[in-house]
Amino acid sequence: MAFLTDRKRAVGMGSARAGTEHHIAMSKSSVGLLILVPLFVFTFGPMLGQPHADVVAYFARPFPAIVAALTIVVGFLHFKGGVQVLIEDYTHGLTRKVLIVAMICLSYAAMATGLFALVRLAL
Repeated sequence: MAFLTDRKRAVGMGSARAGTEHHIAMSKSSVGLLILVPLFVFTFGPMLGQPHADVVAYFARPFPAIVAALTIVVGFLHFKGGVQVLIEDYTHGLTRKVLIVAMICLSYAAMATGLFALVRLAL
């Protein structure tokens, strides 16, 4: 085993083609969240503790509704990508497949629930 090169040790361990694409996608969503989260805090923060009618009137305006929707979508897509990598790194076999499918379903369901609530609030 001591005479094997690094390349020979790595043969058969899988392709490394998708890592760069995933890293770039996660970097893009991180930059998006870096901009969106402070915007979301400053648009959502003043409405904490306000009466329901004021919150509905506030989120009926386009800017707060768009910022909230973009934060929900980008945040859950970033969550999906990060947790999928975590599951791929630490689980194997059927458990990996089941957890990835469950995590994808959970993230899209949470995203849809958040957007539905925002649409109900804004309209």
